[in-house]
Amino acid sequence: MRADVFTLFPQWFEWFRSQRHVQNALALGHTVDAFDFRTATPLKWGQVDDTPFGGGAGMVLRVDTMEAALRERYGEDPVALKSHRRVIALTPAGRLLDDALASELAAEEEITLLCGRYEGFDERILEHFVSDQVSIGRYVLAGGELAAMVVLDTMLRKLPGVLGDDESAVEESFSEALEGAPEYPHYTRPAEWRGWAVPDVLLSGHHARVDEWRRAQSRLRAERPLP
Repeated sequence: MRADVFTLFPQWFEWFRSQRHVQNALALGHTVDAFDFRTATPLKWGQVDDTPFGGGAGMVLRVDTMEAALRERYGEDPVALKSHRRVIALTPAGRLLDDALASELAAEEEITLLCGRYEGFDERILEHFVSDQVSIGRYVLAGGELAAMVVLDTMLRKLPGVLGDDESAVEESFSEALEGAPEYPHYTRPAEWRGWAVPDVLLSGHHARVDEWRRAQSRLRAERPLP
């Protein structure tokens, strides 16, 4: 996978790239590159945003500066770019990120993430340059950088070899293997602590019974109302 992030804060992604599983992905030939779209702006003093038409607080990322950044990176009209590359804007109103979407995006060879700031994007960016809008939750962040890292993390850990043991990403919360249910409880040593004992079935060595117990616990968690 080749992932590009367009942001005003590319240095944030230096930390992200330093994480062990991300380093594993990079070592396998995948890429995560961050581009500061101020460097391509045609406006003076690195300007990329402006006040909203109609009034109101905050600043809006301009369509011309976003086009300049995408053209500089890809050498083509951004309107055509989305026909062969997933170009995703991180927006609060976008499609909610879940395990199914993460798997869908992980199957892509190339992906671009656009990080908003301030009051977000000029709507023409979303209408003409973007193939998808994705949200990590129905709330507002100061910008799309943290959301981009969340999206990248969910995708990269699904790539073969990134986690070391590919089985680690199979039976996870909300995965297809668990029929969309939360993951079952986990325990490790000591087997008893302050009178809190590990369920006997997990100490039995009977793999079929362990699997049955885990699936039952997963279903119970799915049925349990959220706190």
